[in-house]
Amino acid sequence: MNKLCAIFLVFVFSLISSAWAADQPVPAGPASLTLTGEVIETMDAGGYTYIRIKSKDGEAWAAVGKANVVKGAEVTIENGTVMENFESATLKRKFPAILFGNLGGADKAVAAAHAAAKVVDNEPVNVPKATGAYAHTVAEVVTQAATLKDKPVKVRGKIVKYNPEIMGKTWIHLRDGSGAAADNSNDILVTSTGTAALGDVVTVSGLVRTDQDFGAGYVYKVLIEASELAH
Repeated sequence: MNKLCAIFLVFVFSLISSAWAADQPVPAGPASLTLTGEVIETMDAGGYTYIRIKSKDGEAWAAVGKANVVKGAEVTIENGTVMENFESATLKRKFPAILFGNLGGADKAVAAAHAAAKVVDNEPVNVPKATGAYAHTVAEVVTQAATLKDKPVKVRGKIVKYNPEIMGKTWIHLRDGSGAAADNSNDILVTSTGTAALGDVVTVSGLVRTDQDFGAGYVYKVLIEASELAH
């Protein structure tokens, strides 16, 4: 083996070691596996949510990107890859086998988390329209969704529904007094990585998305995928 090859191998092994240390899985089994069962234990570490699942075939560990998973709920792990003898440096724990994959869009944990959010009240809301470039009212975004699709908007409103940490995002509903409940033009869903609270008046800036299906019956004709959330 010449010197260049030796240096290359050292470099490759150092990358593999670094990946393991950072809880990054190294494939060791067949891909595209699916696992469905009841959540009996969860742990968050290293950007992942580790889930112990009881299925018809017994108990097994799985890991997905950090998500709000409810103990006792039924979940489905999709597009999974089995990792054998995986060691989590963050948890300081070794798993004989663990399935790394994606949380199924139709799992009941997501549905339960959505349902937990409560409308603050149905009192009239009157929030002045945002100012500056791309400013719109809630009703304008809803009724002009086809035109505004994938375009930037800025909307100011009151948070009437709030639920954090679902699929790595905060889910809020905004109302500003525009629109009507009869055609749902008075309320807009916003997804963000920011934090706020029920009842807060905030300004969101982001892109309009249409026809979004998150599974479990949660289909939205229009929403704002926010990059900024400011009080």
